[in-house]
Amino acid sequence: MPTKIEKDALTGTDTTGHEWDGLKELNTPLPKWWLYLLYVTIAFSAVWVVLYPAFPFKGWTGVTGWVAREAVVQDVAAANARMAPMMNRIREATPQQIAADPELRSFAMAGGRIAFANNCAGCHGAGGQGAVGGFPSLADDDWIWGGTHDAIRATIQHGIRAGESDEERVSVMPRFVADGVLTLAQASDAAEFVLSLSGRATDQAAVERGKPLFAENCVSCHGENGEGNRDVGAPRLNDRVWLHASDRASIARYIANPRLGVMPAWGGRLDPATVNMLTVYVHALGGGEN
Repeated sequence: MPTKIEKDALTGTDTTGHEWDGLKELNTPLPKWWLYLLYVTIAFSAVWVVLYPAFPFKGWTGVTGWVAREAVVQDVAAANARMAPMMNRIREATPQQIAADPELRSFAMAGGRIAFANNCAGCHGAGGQGAVGGFPSLADDDWIWGGTHDAIRATIQHGIRAGESDEERVSVMPRFVADGVLTLAQASDAAEFVLSLSGRATDQAAVERGKPLFAENCVSCHGENGEGNRDVGAPRLNDRVWLHASDRASIARYIANPRLGVMPAWGGRLDPATVNMLTVYVHALGGGEN
């Protein structure tokens, strides 16, 4: 319960009238410099409200008429106007022509880096390193659909299994166990044979059991030696670059019931010039092919 306000005997400061277990709360005034600063900020905010947009009333309040959104629109329009000649050249050229022209290449690499950060890095990583779980690396020379300028541009423009383009990339791996083609034990043996293609098998008996299963069910897409087939988007299996996890159990699970990733068709979202810049940028990340 509040007690009466009185002077503190030690400091001479008034108390607030509150006391807890014999401890009395002092009513210490705020420093004058702090109060003056508060008053200045209040006055500044009042002036700001008068000068600049603050409340949506029949448009926006503010006697200056300046609106940040409109200013940004004007700045973007001005930037687009400055870049229009180069963007037109980028739009009309092929990625190969852009890469061969130092001026166009420099412009495309700068624009492609920004477009990649805005649209692609969320899945493929800031440096195109990819991620386990279905996001391929773009910085190595292991390509599912091909690493030429034309192949990269087609993938960016039309996407993969997105259902957004008639020319999209489509590859479907059967659900061998889920659809009753193989048993779980057979999927495990096939996985062991797949590991043997890159010299990592540890169970030779399982490899021998898996070899005919691979020949009967997998060779038509992945090749007799696991070399893959870019025409149908079948990855290589005889190297140590993996789209998903590379241990035996994970490979067996993928054979049993594969996870099929989706990439958007960026041709319907981005300007053709931006698609060309992205193509040149991705090709230059480290694994581009002629």
